[in-house]
Amino acid sequence: MTPSDRNLLTVKNLSVHLPCQRGTVRAVDGVSFALERGKTLAIVGESGSGKSMLCRAIMGLLPGRAGLPGQGRIIFAGRDLGKLPHKELNAIRGREIGVVLQNPMSSLNPVMKIGSQIAEPLRYHMGMSSVKARERAVALLAAVGIPKPADRLECYPHQLSGGMRQRVAIAIALACDPQLLIADEPTTALDVTVQAEILNLLGRMQKERNMAMILVTHDLGVVAGRSHETAVMYGGRIVEQAPTVALFDRMRMRYTRALFDAIPRLDDPSHRALTAIGGQPPDLAATPAGCRFAPRCRRAEERCHAEEPPLLGDERGDHRYACWFPCD
Repeated sequence: MTPSDRNLLTVKNLSVHLPCQRGTVRAVDGVSFALERGKTLAIVGESGSGKSMLCRAIMGLLPGRAGLPGQGRIIFAGRDLGKLPHKELNAIRGREIGVVLQNPMSSLNPVMKIGSQIAEPLRYHMGMSSVKARERAVALLAAVGIPKPADRLECYPHQLSGGMRQRVAIAIALACDPQLLIADEPTTALDVTVQAEILNLLGRMQKERNMAMILVTHDLGVVAGRSHETAVMYGGRIVEQAPTVALFDRMRMRYTRALFDAIPRLDDPSHRALTAIGGQPPDLAATPAGCRFAPRCRRAEERCHAEEPPLLGDERGDHRYACWFPCD
């Protein structure tokens, strides 16, 4: 099997630009990666780094004013999503690509019962009858760990806890057995125990269905042991990408190391101040010259402020990073 056969999703030089009063916001700027069938890619970065906009571009759910300049391409299962007519793309969304958004209170319809929301994609994409769709909805709720699933079909989202709502969102995303699941910060606003339950659920569902998954998060601690490869985004670009084990074994980009150092540790002394990354993320409507992390980097030198480092591979080729003076 060739690499192109193994890859379910290939993103090539993708950019997303948004016009604003001050110019153009480069929300995503020249991003490339590939995702194999059945594998998990974690995309990590602070808020505003371009993670969610990248996922929206893959799904074809960008704001109306957004533009895709240049020669960027999104190849999914051998099809260029950017060239498909709306009807064909709409048939892929929900059927072959499922998405779990970070806030189920906004992604779920507050005035529609849970059962109807799960049945909707089943009837639209799979052509199921209302009876079959209801049976499938009960099975899906049971699969994601919701007790008394038949009774929950009659509930509205506000009648469920945050963790239960997120499980419903996962059930909807998995309803049509997609080949790719995009989980955009699926544990936001959930307590630590529920976070672990949701992440374990996603991992179990992925293995059972042999799905590929993109796991978006701002927390490097979430991806350890839960992804095959990790891409770190900053300022709309990927600044480091490697197999997850290799990334944690030898972080090269200074921003990646700063994210890792900001993770609280159980063995730290009590009342110790948390490590923070000083400064603010770059203004994507007026990105600075040189490395976009340089204004916040403690090790930045003159070259960092003048020249933007390219994203290049190491001697093995599978660990890419953009840094003039990488971590040892």
